[in-house]
Amino acid sequence: VLHEGHIVSAQELTVLLQPVFTQNSRNLILFLQDMLSIDDFTYLSESYGNKNPFQNEILQSSPSSLVLPAVDCEAIRYLLSFLQQSGDWKLTYTTNLNFSQLELDASKANLLVVQLQPLVSGLSEISTQEAIAENDKIIGRLTMDLQERGIHFSVIYTAARPSRISRRTDVVWDLRRQLMAAEEEESLSYPPLNVTIGNDTCILFYASDFSLTANGSVPIDLTNATFVTRTVDISSSECSDFNTTLSLKYTNPVNGISSLEIRFLMTKKFYTGSARYWSTLDSVEIVQDGEKFAKFNVSVISAPAEYSFHCQLVGTDNLYPARLIPTDAEAEKWDVLISRLQIQGFNIENNQFSYASDCTGFFTPGIWMGLVISIILVWILTYGIHMIMQLTTNSRFDDPKGPALSVPQTE
Repeated sequence: VLHEGHIVSAQELTVLLQPVFTQNSRNLILFLQDMLSIDDFTYLSESYGNKNPFQNEILQSSPSSLVLPAVDCEAIRYLLSFLQQSGDWKLTYTTNLNFSQLELDASKANLLVVQLQPLVSGLSEISTQEAIAENDKIIGRLTMDLQERGIHFSVIYTAARPSRISRRTDVVWDLRRQLMAAEEEESLSYPPLNVTIGNDTCILFYASDFSLTANGSVPIDLTNATFVTRTVDISSSECSDFNTTLSLKYTNPVNGISSLEIRFLMTKKFYTGSARYWSTLDSVEIVQDGEKFAKFNVSVISAPAEYSFHCQLVGTDNLYPARLIPTDAEAEKWDVLISRLQIQGFNIENNQFSYASDCTGFFTPGIWMGLVISIILVWILTYGIHMIMQLTTNSRFDDPKGPALSVPQTE
């Protein structure tokens, strides 16, 4: 029995998912969204009346279902690797939401991972509702297509992180403290990767999620190999006063790829405009099997040379704050996602990150809009006061007992 406020751990999730592997259905579909909470199913439905974004009735029509109000983010992060280890699945990973060409081999157990479109943070609730409604239609189209083909399947609908937290006044403070503690624990779950030459650390690299997708269908999660087991080879990394290269080499990261090298090329330059040195991540290179070369230009990843750089999301998606822009056809085949990136290639002291310069600027679109509206209102107020001050009264008035007042044209 799951009581209110209980968060399902990774161990509990593995137990709860065991029936998925023991039933007759040999096809499992994982719909993965960036943000979702159990409250979305009621809040968005009740707030907008007939515009219910959850029109798909797969839960009601299913012979059996399981709803978990809250699942630990760590459990979701390793859900895909757990599913792959729990059965002999044929993995199909897709971000192409056109399922007309989708083929499932009925003789094998199929694991289909569908990456749904993200819900962009900072949008209004109506925009969020429309995005969820679109994802709901995608789920409905695929499940109805499989049902019409007579294919039995199981579905998991989840997200990488929650979209909202409880606002009950009696628990909000405790919940806030728990979230802060969990965030601090997550940030300390493993130390950053460091490149040391001699006795000096010259590169620090950290990410909570470091994953790639090759050819739009082969997911490669490098987080564990990079930061936990440390099976990554960093011997080819290079450091100097003005050029630094972080080289990450992986052996057999996934079936079909024998070797994979990822390079982060950073430079330090002096800019006269700011009268200081800045460090910049100029490009990212991916070398597959020693011959297939892909290069990405980088946008918005720079910081003062004595600082580190931090960004919540870095990757090839257009919606990420810091983007990796493909420069050739080979780079177009790769999708990159780096969550909570922090990197520093110069001026490292005490083997620790320096103060982080974040990719999110201080002047957000909301702040700019507020400033513009304030300036317009101040201008209107100033103009109105100026016009009122220009008003004058008559200096002379008619006397009913005397002759009529005559005002010359010159006055």
